[in-house]
Amino acid sequence: MSRRRTIRRILVTVASVLVVLVAATVLTGVIVVRRPLPQVEGTLQLDGLDHEVTVTRDARGVPTITAQTSHDLFAAQGYVAAQDRFFEMDYRRHVTSGRLSELVGQNEDALDADKVIRTFGWRQVAEQEWALLQQSTREHLQAYADGVNAYLEGREPAEIAVEYTVLGLQVSQSAPEPWEPADSLAWLKAMAWDLRGNYDDELARALTYSSVHDVQRVDDLFPSYPQDVNQPILSESELAPAQTTTVTPTSAPTFGSDLAGSDLQDALEAADAALAAVPHLLGDGEGVGSNSWVVAGEHTASGKPLLANDPHLSISAPGIWAQVGLRCATVGTACPFDVTGFSFAGMPGVVIGHNGHLAWGLTNLGADVTDFFVERVDGEPGRRPAAGTARTYR
Repeated sequence: MSRRRTIRRILVTVASVLVVLVAATVLTGVIVVRRPLPQVEGTLQLDGLDHEVTVTRDARGVPTITAQTSHDLFAAQGYVAAQDRFFEMDYRRHVTSGRLSELVGQNEDALDADKVIRTFGWRQVAEQEWALLQQSTREHLQAYADGVNAYLEGREPAEIAVEYTVLGLQVSQSAPEPWEPADSLAWLKAMAWDLRGNYDDELARALTYSSVHDVQRVDDLFPSYPQDVNQPILSESELAPAQTTTVTPTSAPTFGSDLAGSDLQDALEAADAALAAVPHLLGDGEGVGSNSWVVAGEHTASGKPLLANDPHLSISAPGIWAQVGLRCATVGTACPFDVTGFSFAGMPGVVIGHNGHLAWGLTNLGADVTDFFVERVDGEPGRRPAAGTARTYR
């Protein structure tokens, strides 16, 4: 009996310890997950606002921001965006500035991505574009950044997003750097890159030539778009006359490289590997694209036109789009906005949506916007020529 009683005590003790451990684990998990959730009720003090701003959320958590000035409207949008999705914003700016390895650790994939994107210079281009913007646009971007930074101030990474806690298990996480307007602009570079339509085919055609050794066979494998089968909505006669410019070269261009040569193919494969290292930030795979159409008011029950717009980018978590309403308490010169729709986390305003008068959407054309150039350098490869020496390219 004494032995049974001892065994029973041991089992009870073990069970009690397990219950405590499970309870502690659950409690820790709840704290870790719930700690960074945004405050959606009550009153918050946000320095820098000119007037009181109201943020209401519907049953799905979609915010509608009402303010008296444009500055307050975009500052509040930045604050709310940081509340909801700052880690996504931080991840994107690390990618677009070629600093992803700083955030996720110096693994091979992150370093390869950083090398390519720093070569592209997305962040540098964004900084150069700042001076080209209208003053009002700069003010909106700065107000948005001020709102983001007001949310970040005094918060540890674990208070901002659970992703920082998870990453912190592998990589030390310090407080995020302040948000800058150029961080918003740099995201547009990533959008342009992910929505380009032709470099994959151009590179694939060049690589295919090394196997088939015949331009006609390559053309057969990569057929042109069937314009005769899929006619555009507008006929050629309805389009404005094209503006064309003829350039006459001073001498006939020459190209001495063998398309199937090992040097050229090595260069193409290196380019393919480098470009593959760029993270897909908007979408990838079959079905990625966009379309839109308008139904005239004479065909609708309301008598008003309807716009259907489907930028069918790939599903991601979190989603690419961030739904928001931006409303001025009194629409006028000081605050002319009354819009609702979808933006990107990290971007002020509404990208796709409607106001009280019209709706707008975006459709990606898939135009030929990327070209590859074969550059052959005369001289010893990999060495910069001495000052005063000439280097020719052809």
